[in-house]
Amino acid sequence: MTARALRNSRELEESRRFCVAPMMDCTDRHDRYLLRLITRRALLYSEMITSHALCHGDRQRLLGFDAFEHPVALQIGGSESRQMAECARLAESFGYDEINMNVGCPSDRVRSGRFGACLMAEPDVVASCVSAMAAAVSIPVTVKTRIGIDRDESWDQLAKFVETVAGAGCGTFIVHARRAWLNGLSPKQNREIPPLNYESVYELKRRQPHLTIVINGGIKTLDAAAAHLRYVDGVMIGREAYANPYLLAQVDSRFFGCAEQPRDRDEVLEEYLQYCGRQLERGSRLGHLSRHLVGLYQGQPGARRWRRSLNEYGRGSEYGVQSLRTARPAR
Repeated sequence: MTARALRNSRELEESRRFCVAPMMDCTDRHDRYLLRLITRRALLYSEMITSHALCHGDRQRLLGFDAFEHPVALQIGGSESRQMAECARLAESFGYDEINMNVGCPSDRVRSGRFGACLMAEPDVVASCVSAMAAAVSIPVTVKTRIGIDRDESWDQLAKFVETVAGAGCGTFIVHARRAWLNGLSPKQNREIPPLNYESVYELKRRQPHLTIVINGGIKTLDAAAAHLRYVDGVMIGREAYANPYLLAQVDSRFFGCAEQPRDRDEVLEEYLQYCGRQLERGSRLGHLSRHLVGLYQGQPGARRWRRSLNEYGRGSEYGVQSLRTARPAR
């Protein structure tokens, strides 16, 4: 490993201390650019992309991103090892820092495609995919999973899954501390109804201290994140980071020891609007860019009017960046 690669590897490992979760219809390249304006150190994850889409779709559209987003991981959903290896090679060629395999999504669509949380019942399949991807690339291959599936409350399911997949070369597991109930619940309900069991994730770290364990699920504050870090290596925040992105403004100082002052909300907005201008020139639609700004002023005076303005401007082709600039809440 070269000195540069070693440095990048260490930086990536450090960045796992605080991560922003992969979220469908949320963490696209535009949202990740916005989040990177707020935190320079947190590890960002893409939306899940299926291996079939990557192998047969528009790769530039699916994989393209701005270098400013680093460190950034690509999440892939699939179960066919050769196809997953090809996707990993593509991701590395585009410059992603990590490949993450989705073994946590409980939706019917995902299950019908034989990937996501249902693969917890097939650890050998996941291990085969991990082994093939790890052999194909030099960047880390990680797995995002649940603590189990359906109503089986035993520890054995998680222990067997992690042991099998770790043996195939996966050294990092991101664990959503809920079981996935594969029958009767929607994906949204699966994020809320199965009870959280953080202790299972802590126990996994105690039993497998050589693995990097990142905890996910129901974490909404930086205080809660700090409390989890007493027991695991990293924390991943999801929906709260999208609904209230400026929550991340203190991440670099609190979790990475950075002395640099974060940008204030108006500075973040102005830099993001400059990015929007560049993207509009390349054919992006304003609504696809502006929707990620809805929560930027959450809890601030004028936030409701700001949200209404974004909703209006995102629908009309006659609006542009200046419209968003003038809608900014007054200080």
